[in-house]
Amino acid sequence: MSRKETTIQIQVGLDENQIPEKITWSAPDGGVESQDSKAMFLSMWDADQQETLRMDLWVKDMPVDQMQVFFHQVLTGMKESYYRATNDDKMAGSFQDFCDYFSEKLELKKVRKS
Repeated sequence: MSRKETTIQIQVGLDENQIPEKITWSAPDGGVESQDSKAMFLSMWDADQQETLRMDLWVKDMPVDQMQVFFHQVLTGMKESYYRATNDDKMAGSFQDFCDYFSEKLELKKVRKS
C-alpha cells in the first residue's frame, strides 16, 4: 500500500511592526492556490505533551463585524467537529446553545454578506 503526502501552505505578509497585513494559503490537492484570507485559527494536538498548539492570526484591517461572524462560524464548526469525533449529543447540544447565544448577543442574524 503506497502512502501519499500532501502540502498545505500558509503565507503571512507582515508590516514593519510584524503585524499581519496579508494571509494567503494554498492546498494544491484541493484546488486552492494563493487564496486570500483575512483570518485563520489553526490548532494542532501534541499527544506527547497532551496540549493544543494554536496559531491565531488576522490581518490588521479585518473589520470587527467580520471578526465576530468569523468567530461564530469557527465555534459552530468546532461543535460539528466535536460531534463527529465523539457522537456526544448532549454536549454538542450545549455547544449549539452557546453558539446561538453568541449569535444572539452580537446580533449576527442582522449581518449580511457583502
